[in-house]
Amino acid sequence: MEPFTVHTGVAAPMLQANIDTDAIIPSREMKLVSKQGLGEGLFAAWRYKLPGSREINPDFILNTPPYENTTILLGGPNFGCGSSREHAVWALAEYGIRAIIAPGFGSIFYNNCIGNGLLPVVLSEATIRRLAQAIEASPQQQKLRVDLQQQQVCTPQGDCFAFTIEKDARDMLLNGLDRIGATLQYQTQIDAFEKEDRKRRSWAYL
Repeated sequence: MEPFTVHTGVAAPMLQANIDTDAIIPSREMKLVSKQGLGEGLFAAWRYKLPGSREINPDFILNTPPYENTTILLGGPNFGCGSSREHAVWALAEYGIRAIIAPGFGSIFYNNCIGNGLLPVVLSEATIRRLAQAIEASPQQQKLRVDLQQQQVCTPQGDCFAFTIEKDARDMLLNGLDRIGATLQYQTQIDAFEKEDRKRRSWAYL
């Protein structure tokens, strides 16, 4: 995966509470088990005029010129709640979203973000509204900066807001590792354990 260190990008506010995984990608858009091809179905019920169509809804925020090429979402409470479908994160990532800033996340969705190289940032509702206000005049020029190394989000005016993240999650994102890649960092220890275990329990390896 692409490591996440520092990212500066267009941020779009979607501040309503409880945007669930079915809103992020409706089940009818999950036609493949692959990670590829899902970006087109992102927010399909809002992004397109009719279910199953690809006629653009010009009123949906990501379809408007100020928010072209959005890579950061400003979300509301409980973002990514609902079912455990990992397709929601795959769709966001394929669309180009690199970070989501919200007051809280569905727990499974949060972990799926970490495992797929997408940074979930928890900040207060008041802070997120300040971020939205800081970029609303000209989102294409006034971009947000998300710095995982320093663990802060900065406005184009220079105001910065600190966030916390678990060390293991931070390390995975900084190094572009999924869970398998993170485990393989301990390959030497794993091999040593297996070698000793083969001596103790040779019958288990028959």
